[in-house]
Amino acid sequence: MTPRFDAVGLVVSDMAASLAFYRRLGLDIPADADTAPHAEAVLPGGLRLLFDTEETIRSFDPGWTRPTGGERMGPAFRCDSPAEVDAVHDELVAAGHRSHLGPWDAVWGQRYAVVLDPDGLGISLFANAS
Repeated sequence: MTPRFDAVGLVVSDMAASLAFYRRLGLDIPADADTAPHAEAVLPGGLRLLFDTEETIRSFDPGWTRPTGGERMGPAFRCDSPAEVDAVHDELVAAGHRSHLGPWDAVWGQRYAVVLDPDGLGISLFANAS
């Protein structure tokens, strides 16, 4: 038997705020998950994105502390076009989320932007430039 990559977990400080952000990116997450200690979204292809509150993590790992000093993962969402990168970026910023890097044409041939989720995690938005 070989282990298979199945899920990516995010630890969130405010479940409702985090789920609202990720719903704006198209994830199908039930509304009743906003008050749950754990939530999941099944992505195309079957990979799952898991959300756990800080309290949930501390319930089985009492010494857990919120990471500081930079990111170790960077979720990225593919858009259909450069215009969609701009539109999604602008819609998230208009909804009160912080832009980390406004849309730009990257040297590697993509339109790219980074918006911070409610916990400050950089979420990349990208599309092929042509």
